[in-house]
Amino acid sequence: MDAFTAGLLQRIEATETDLTRARETGDDFLVEVEQAELDDLRRLAAEHGVQVTATATA
Repeated sequence: MDAFTAGLLQRIEATETDLTRARETGDDFLVEVEQAELDDLRRLAAEHGVQVTATATA
């Protein structure tokens, strides 16, 4: 796995964790921010052919 792919997958995982935490704390604004970031990262992954597994936070 190259550095771009590894870094992208790591950012997706961190964002999913942050999104879960925002949902658990009831921070609606942060949920929107993290969801937008996650959507952007997944779009970037798709554009570069990076396989991203689905998670419960999606």
